[in-house]
Amino acid sequence: MTRKLFVTTALPYANANFHIGHIMEYTQADVWVRFQRMMGQEVHFVCADDAHGAPIMIAAEKAGKTPQQFVADIASGRKPYLDGFHISFDNWHSTDGAENHELSKDVYRALRRQELIDVKSIEQFFDPEKSMFLPDRFIKGECPKCGAKDQYGDSCEVCGAVYSPTELTHPYSVLTGATPVLKSSEHYFFKLSDPRCIAFLEEWTQTPGRLQGEVFNKIKEWFTKDEEGKGGLGDWDISRDAPYFGIEIPDAPGKYFYVWLDAPIGYLASLKNYFGKTGRDFDAFMADEAVEQVHFIGKDITYFHTLFWPAMLHFSGRKTPDHVFVHGFMTVNGGEKMSKSRGTGLDPMKYLGLGLNAEWLRYYISAKLNSRVEDIDFNPEDFVARINSDLVGKYINIASRAAGFLTKRFGGHLSADLGVEGRALLDGLRAHAATIGELYEEREFGKALRETMLLADRVNEFVDQNKPWDLAKQEGQEAVLHDVCSVCIEAFRLLTIYLKPVLPALATKVEAFLRVEPLQFADAARALGAHQIGTYEHLMQRVDMKVVEALFEAPPPPKVVPGGEDIAPEIKIDDFSKVDLRIAKIVKAETVEGSDKLLRLTLDAGEGRLRNVFSGIKSAYKPEQLEGKLTVMVANLAPRKMKFGISEGMVLAASHADEKATPGIFVLEPFPGAQPGMRVR
Repeated sequence: MTRKLFVTTALPYANANFHIGHIMEYTQADVWVRFQRMMGQEVHFVCADDAHGAPIMIAAEKAGKTPQQFVADIASGRKPYLDGFHISFDNWHSTDGAENHELSKDVYRALRRQELIDVKSIEQFFDPEKSMFLPDRFIKGECPKCGAKDQYGDSCEVCGAVYSPTELTHPYSVLTGATPVLKSSEHYFFKLSDPRCIAFLEEWTQTPGRLQGEVFNKIKEWFTKDEEGKGGLGDWDISRDAPYFGIEIPDAPGKYFYVWLDAPIGYLASLKNYFGKTGRDFDAFMADEAVEQVHFIGKDITYFHTLFWPAMLHFSGRKTPDHVFVHGFMTVNGGEKMSKSRGTGLDPMKYLGLGLNAEWLRYYISAKLNSRVEDIDFNPEDFVARINSDLVGKYINIASRAAGFLTKRFGGHLSADLGVEGRALLDGLRAHAATIGELYEEREFGKALRETMLLADRVNEFVDQNKPWDLAKQEGQEAVLHDVCSVCIEAFRLLTIYLKPVLPALATKVEAFLRVEPLQFADAARALGAHQIGTYEHLMQRVDMKVVEALFEAPPPPKVVPGGEDIAPEIKIDDFSKVDLRIAKIVKAETVEGSDKLLRLTLDAGEGRLRNVFSGIKSAYKPEQLEGKLTVMVANLAPRKMKFGISEGMVLAASHADEKATPGIFVLEPFPGAQPGMRVR
């Protein structure tokens, strides 16, 4: 019976490009998905950008863009990564799509009907300088459990503890560095502590095969209360106050869904968007009990995917995940964390840009992966040795040693006989198909590849024993040579079947060379027979260690930008104190008729009056971009009579001396919290 699989990876946050951790997760899921497709299963593999939240809003504001445009710009850069590493998503969507807005509200309304939504006033950290409530990830402090410094406001990356921001010791705002103050606000909660939720989750988490053993053991800790009755599952704050970029809660103006509520619903939204394009009935598909819902996620987001997510789905009347597969992180050189500045970062696009084969990395990652929650390490020397030994020395070598003889001596036709020894070898290779398939199914990719390479060793032993290069020189050995080389090509085809989930692009080249249809796992059970192959062309080169070393070279120190100016002659503090720099608010900005360079700015410098200043920034700013902004002005500059009127000061802006080499004018803007009239010292 054909399985119906709905598969996702964790949604990447739309504030940056992919990093190597994304590529590792996508590769793991992609290998599993490709195996399922080779088994003839129906698979729908989708993902989306996690587009909402205060970080997106703040980053967009800094970039001078709307949140929607900011997210769209990030999304536009996804394709080179996915195509470059042969990731086979059927659909890529956004949590800001219409489907997610609709589904998120539907889930919320269903939970409310189940009386699992509570509204209560809470005290929450508020940044007095930024004038906004702070999201958990914009508060840092010391972990209340282990004392680790600089931990975020929702969980500790050192000990794994989950807590509320108000439990942090010595908290501070990531935005301004200010000490946050407690302020009351009405919030909406999902009642995860409700006995119904606890009973459901205890049963759901214990279902065999749903979670890995170590994940289940961790979850049991979250259910447990201490001797004082503390701990256990607590209610989940699912709302955030404006200003916020997200989905507004129905019937609650100014309140928005916390990003972690609508983000996982984005899995469903992406599938619905995909089915909308292909004419499939989304509701009917999700109502089908035969559908298996599978999530691949990192260990840092286990809490959300194994507690909140299944409870939300179940109590809103929806299907719950059949499997949540959790993996570890990727490190380099024996467990060191990735760092671009230290030259230990493995940048995916730099990897591709250096001409390194994407499937080398797919193979290396897969060879390290298993079904447990373990970190995997990238070691450059091991990477080079493994690729050159396994893929080139063992696997590719089989075809390269036999194909030329077949083309030159036998017109590319394979022998139908193969000989007793050859048939025995091939029968042994075919006998491993079920075992290798089971290993792929269980995500034991490392074991699957080791099994395949052991089979490759057998084939190479057969080649060394029969020495086709010697047979080609001996009279009367044509038939034996034909059989030996045909066995090699048939073995190469079988090994390609076993490697195809990991090496899809290489497999496509092999299929063209062999002149066969796209290989499926069932093809291992049959022989090619008297088949004619094409001309062999080299399929994969060896890894050059020098290129791999270049991948980890630390970035060079910043160069002096063309147009930069030398530092002005030294002055004394008395000289500087003569210049009165003040914070000023741009009350109004307008173009100056007859001038190509000037804007007329009306400034409030806290004097009880407004100033008129002309500034040569028209090429860089539109008036509406400036109005309401704070800036810095020279307040004691002598008034200057100009063609267009009197200028009563000077607004400070940065630029390079050579505007043609490095264009751009950047008006200075102080940190939030500054007020008109404050002096810059």
